[in-house]
Parts: sequence; structure tokens; C-alpha cells
Amino acid sequence: MKTILKAVFLLCCAMLPASAARAQKKVIIEEESPKGVVLVTIDKAGDEIIRIMNESQLTYIHEPQAPRFLLTDRKGKFALGIGGYVRATAEYDFGGISDDVDFYPSMIPNGGQNYVRNQFQMDATTSTIFLKLVGRTKHLGDFVVYTAGNFRGGSKVFELQNAYVSFLGFTMGYDYSTFMDLAALPPSIDYAGPAGQVFSRATLLRYERAFGKGWKAGVGIEMPVVDGITNQSVNISNQRMPNFPAYIQYAWNKSSHIRVAGIVRNMTYENLVAQRAESKAGWGVFAASTFNVTSKLNFYGQATYGRGISQFLNDISNLDVDLVPDPEAKGKMQVLPMMGWYAGLQYNITPKVFVSSTYSQTRLYSENDYPVTPSDQYRYGQYLVANIFWNVNANLQVGAEYLRGWRTDFNDMTRHANRLNVSAQYNF
Repeated sequence: MKTILKAVFLLCCAMLPASAARAQKKVIIEEESPKGVVLVTIDKAGDEIIRIMNESQLTYIHEPQAPRFLLTDRKGKFALGIGGYVRATAEYDFGGISDDVDFYPSMIPNGGQNYVRNQFQMDATTSTIFLKLVGRTKHLGDFVVYTAGNFRGGSKVFELQNAYVSFLGFTMGYDYSTFMDLAALPPSIDYAGPAGQVFSRATLLRYERAFGKGWKAGVGIEMPVVDGITNQSVNISNQRMPNFPAYIQYAWNKSSHIRVAGIVRNMTYENLVAQRAESKAGWGVFAASTFNVTSKLNFYGQATYGRGISQFLNDISNLDVDLVPDPEAKGKMQVLPMMGWYAGLQYNITPKVFVSSTYSQTRLYSENDYPVTPSDQYRYGQYLVANIFWNVNANLQVGAEYLRGWRTDFNDMTRHANRLNVSAQYNF
């Protein structure tokens, strides 16, 4: 018996150093390295991190998806994702060209300006990289810090696309305008998208809040950008007032909603005849929606009308017609009526393959004999796209599409162009 007790005692003594070592190691991790980080895949992150990351993802086809890898703190309450995608496209124009890497009907030249009717292009400048910090704190709740950019700057240099912080319903920084509906934009390889869609980014302060069942509203203050046609009597310089957009939205399920939005802007110009600063008011309204027609068929569309909102309408934004000279009053400027709309359908053939088609139109109206008609100035544009996309796996998407555009001027002359696009995109 004494021999047995002696053996047990010696065994316990031998185990103490190992236990102490394990305890000491645990103390080092918990107390001396509380701010250490861990690299994890998105599906291995904490539930709160995954929830915040997914809720802050945008459904727009040209927006990056959630990053594959995250750097998290050891408690999994904060995460930094580094992600983006590499995207390459090949484009062939025939029967007329749109003289830009993106397809704008307003950029279709007339025969006297360009006799080339065919062109081939390749592009990888829309490849995007982003940093995204998400987490939750006691006072700020869920928060997101996001910055992203691509290579669409001049000479293919890196260009900022987004840079903002979001918490408690507030968004501050550089982001998509409040006068937009990203969730209702159609899928396309063409980076610009339909001629009549509303699309703009701005430095802004925005507040959004959900209320009731399915309701959401937002209001913002945004940095104005004003372009116009000038002459020896008028000039556009610094702006004195921000843009004021707002929207209200009702959603009856995750993929179906309707949004109504409006914007008011005060645009300053210099009256060189009177030698003073003057201003004109601009405004716009739109309604947008997307909803499931059947389990596989989805509708999306938008209609916009306003004055002095050319910065927000895709095709017309190339014309610099926020403000134009008033022919009836020297030194004065005016705002022209304009409209844009699109409608389309998306059909999901399989969970990985879908097709879509969209038709769009923009129109600029004459007022006070401006522009003087008949003229070769832009009157309206039309845009038709049909495409197919295949999500090969979770990270690789390939697609092909056909585009046709028409430009009609105030002299009723119409020009057209056709384009074939193919693309491959890899997300990381």
C-alpha cells in the first residue's frame, strides 16, 4: 500500500510543472496579448461580424462582394476585410461606334466627325480593391468604415470610388448619392449602364432610418457639382449651397421594393454683364422599383424627371447642361427640363446562370429657343442591352452581352452604334 501511495505522489509531482506551464501560457494570451489578431475566412468569423458584413453589402452588380479573408481581434468583435475583384472586358463596336470605353449614346459621333465604323477595345480599369472595417461598440452600435477604388482615373491611375464611415444611421464621406437606388439598377457588363439611370457619387452627410414594417427613409446634404455651357456673358464658378436629396422606400420582401426620391439644388453662376453672382434652382424626382414576377423572373425599372439635374442622368451627364445660356436675356442662364427611364427583366435559368434585357431612354427638352433648332445638339438617346451571366463558382463570373444605342439630335438626325461585350471577373 505504501508503495502504491508513493507512486501516486511521485506521479502528481511530475504533472505539476506541465500544468503550471499550461496555465502560464493561457495567462500570456489573455493578459499580455489582448489586442492580437487572427486571420480567418469569412465563414469562420463570429456571428456578429458575419451579420454586419452581410447587412452592409450592396446588391449592385459592380460592387465587390464580401472579402474572402478577415483580420479579427481575438474576441471576434472587430474585423478588417481586404477584398475586391479583377475584371477584364473585351469590346467590339460595329455599324457605328460609341466613342468611349463605356457605352453612351450621347458619345456616338456623326459621320463628319468620325469615319471609323468599327473598333476593338480591351479594358481592366474597373478592377476594384477595398478595405472594410466592421464591428459593434456600446455607443456606436454597428459601424462600417469603407474605402474602395479602381483604376478609372486619367491614364489608368488609381481613383477613389468610396470612402465613408457609417454608424447609428449616419453615413459621412464619399459615397453613392442619396438620390439613387442601387438595388434597382440592372445587371450589365457595360460599366456605365443604361442611358436613363440615375447614377452619381458625392461627398455627403446622410441619415437613414427604418421604421414600421418594411419602411425606410433617408435625407442628405451633398457636395454640388455644376456643369454648364458658357459664353462671353456667363461663367460658372464656386457653389454657395449643397444639394438636398431625400427618399422614402417600402419593401415587402428582401428582393422587392419601391423607392421615391427627390432632390433640390441651388446652382450659382456669374452674370458677366451685370458683374454679379446669380443662381438658378434645379430639382428632380424619381420612382424606382424591383420585384419578383415569378420565382425565377425579376422586374426592375426607374423613371426620372427634373430641371438642372444632368449630373445625375447617365447619358445627359456628358453634355454639361445643368445650366445653359438664356437666349432671351444676355448674362442670364436657365435650367432645361430633362427625363430618363429604364425597364428590364432578369430570368434565372439556374442558380448559377441568368439572362437579362433592359431598354432605356433619356431626353433633353428645348425651352426659350435653346437650343436653336434645327441643330446637331443632343435631343434624346436610346439604349438597349441583352446579356447572359454564368457564376462559375463563388468567386468567378463570366458574361457576354449585346448593346445597341441611338442618338437623335434636334435636327431629327439619328446615329446608332452596336457593341459586343465579354467579361471575366474574379472576386477575392
